[in-house]
Amino acid sequence: MDIFLDYLWAFLIGGLLCAIGQVLIDLTKLTPARILTSYVVAGVILGALGWYEPIVDFAGGGATVPLTGFGNLLAKGVRRAVDENGLLGAFMGGFTSAAVGISAAIFFGLLAALIFKSGTKINEKSSS
Repeated sequence: MDIFLDYLWAFLIGGLLCAIGQVLIDLTKLTPARILTSYVVAGVILGALGWYEPIVDFAGGGATVPLTGFGNLLAKGVRRAVDENGLLGAFMGGFTSAAVGISAAIFFGLLAALIFKSGTKINEKSSS
């Protein structure tokens, strides 16, 4: 039963973060790019203040998978690198902590580009 609650909370918290993003898209003039950037920045700020880690402990993947989790990962990496390397760590910590995820995104993007043929979509209604 414990694992069911873990999945439930991950789903609810992750879904809440996504729902907030959708509400922002629907009710504001913010572009999706600005909302996504705001999520990363919010994750960095909450992570730097130490407020995001309790959310991660509670929601697991529901808090680490969305973009706020990526921001939190960057903040943790910078904090760790500054502790180890001083001011230089502020410039390299985020890159080293997120390197695996960024590398995977690049690899799978390349793989998808090699497997699937790209092209322009033609709108059926506008072509007739």
